[in-house]
Parts: sequence; structure tokens; C-alpha cells
Amino acid sequence: MPKTKIKQKILIAMSGGVDSSVAAALLVAKGYNVTGAFMVNYDEAKGTERCWTGDYQDALRVAAKVGIPLLRWDFVKDYKKTVLDYMYSEYKLGRTPNPDVLCNKFIKFGAWLAKAKELGFDKIATGHYTGVRQDKKTKMFELVQAKDKNKDQTYFLHQLNQEQLAHTLFPIGNYTKPQIRKLAKKFGLPNAEKEESMGICFVGEVPMKDFLMKEIKSKKGKIILSTGEVIGEHDGLPFYTIGQRNLGVKTDSNKPLYVVDKRGESNELVVGYENDKLLYKKEAEVVDVSWVNEKKIKLPLNCEVRLRHRQPLQKVKVEMKGGKVILKFFKSQRAVTPGQFAVFYKKDLCLGGGVIV
Repeated sequence: MPKTKIKQKILIAMSGGVDSSVAAALLVAKGYNVTGAFMVNYDEAKGTERCWTGDYQDALRVAAKVGIPLLRWDFVKDYKKTVLDYMYSEYKLGRTPNPDVLCNKFIKFGAWLAKAKELGFDKIATGHYTGVRQDKKTKMFELVQAKDKNKDQTYFLHQLNQEQLAHTLFPIGNYTKPQIRKLAKKFGLPNAEKEESMGICFVGEVPMKDFLMKEIKSKKGKIILSTGEVIGEHDGLPFYTIGQRNLGVKTDSNKPLYVVDKRGESNELVVGYENDKLLYKKEAEVVDVSWVNEKKIKLPLNCEVRLRHRQPLQKVKVEMKGGKVILKFFKSQRAVTPGQFAVFYKKDLCLGGGVIV
């Protein structure tokens, strides 16, 4: 990041974690006029405190250390409407959604960005491992994979559009996680040793089934082998995902069993072994496709795809067939999961993606 000449007003989203804290310190070091913002998206009691209190206190300490003010905004209603309600409705339909993608599109780079603009900020910044650059010829913005491929978060950010990218900075995209840890210590940040949160986006480290059962009633049904044999009972199709194992049922072979299909009409959970044909797909349909730069996309398109976060990139042909967007995989794909996102890549660029149906 070059030293900025004009003191742009930047609003940095601070979660209390190491990544966003280092991002804030880097922006201050580069001469930006930085303000921090802690966003409350989910509010629930945790003992005598709120579930977000500890992270907010960490963000306050970091803001004090780097010398910037910290705002606290309440987006609980927005989050419920655009993320939680969507997530529950998808699970009820038997699909497995990715709430982090929706959180980024509608909350962080939607409601937050709109609020930042309203208050006169030039751009927002986050601690995501990704990058944004502007094509010198077309002036269009591109979403770039992070230097640290293991930490790259473009999968969760693929729905961002040109307007959102034009007003966003990703200060840590050119660093690896070990480098970020070192920088946290170098800047003397009070949370330099803080462990990473692996929970749902701003919901916390709650087992997904427990979280879902607050809103979705259990509807028991049969667990069957793909051959049709009944071997057990499930708690409700929404609580299982394609490819899941450790299901609490066994066969005489004692081989691991995996979810290979969910049959909503008969309320049956279909399971099979690792080599079950139902677990592998050569094609998939995607809907609600969003391209980072639509002008650059022409179908059919040969590129690479990622069907889940951190999955190694897979070769694919994206084409229109009967008005539908169809993915044809060069190699059969395991556990293609309805509700998850298929995200497209070409070299170091994230092109966009859509929802698997």
C-alpha cells in the first residue's frame, strides 16, 4: 500500500480480532484519516454480558492503541432480515446456505457501506484476506485472490459489485497470516495473541444444529441406504448436509457412511459409502449468478470453480442451457451441496459465482 497523499477518510470495520486490528494499524501508518467501527449484528445474552461484549472491549483497546476513535453501530435488524431469515428459510427447504456470503453482500458492503457514505467517509476497509485492483485500461475493479492462498476469502466476497469494490480497501491482502501475527506484535496490539474465531459470521462458535433448532422444529424420518434399506432415524433433514459423516448409524461393514441425498417429499435421509455414485456429480445448475465485472464475461466460459471455501480449484465449463446456467466439471465433484455457492476463478481473479440448486 503506497503512502497516500490526500488524507482520505476511511472507516475500518473492527471485530476485535487480529486481522482487522492490523488492518487498522496499517491504514494509520499509511497516513489515512481512520475511524474504527464495531458492528453489532447479533445480540444475545452470554452470562451477565452480551455475546459481543468481549470482542467490543478488544476493539476498544486496539483503537486506543493505534489512536483512532471507535464507533459502535447496531445492525441487528438488518442482519436478521437479510442474513438470518434467509439462512433459516434455506435450511427449512433442505438446502445448506452460506450466511457469510450474504453478510458480506448485504451487511458489511451493503448497510455498513451506505452508513459510511452517509457520514462522509470516502471508503470502508476490512480485515479480509483478499485484494481489489483497478484495470488500467477499462478502469473496472477486480477482486484478487490473497497472497496467503490458505487464508484467501474471495469465496465469501464473490458477490461484491463494481460500486462496492470502488469504495473498499483490503489492507492485509498482500500479507500471510504469520506476517499479520508478527505485525500485530510489532504494533504492540493488545490482542496480538488472540485466537481466531471459527464461528458463523458474527453469531459465535455455536454448533450449527443447536443454532438452527431455535427456529426449526425437528421432524424425524427414515435414514436409508441408497439401495433402499432402512437403517435408522434422523432428527430432521435441515440438520444434515450432503457429504456429512458421523451420523450415528452403522451397517454390518462398519464402513463410514455419508449423506448422499436428502429427499424432502418422503422426508428420507439417504446415506452411502465413500464411493457411492450419488455422492459425485459431473454437472450442476447455479442460480442468482453475480459477476464482479459482467462486461468481461462471455458464456460458454472455461475457468476454475470452488464449490466450498478452501476447496482446491477445479476445472469447469460454464454455459447457458435452456435459459439455465450449467456447470460441467472436467472431473466428477464430491458432495455438490444445494444452497452453497459455486465461485469462479481465472488466474488470480475471482470472477463471481452463484447458488447451487
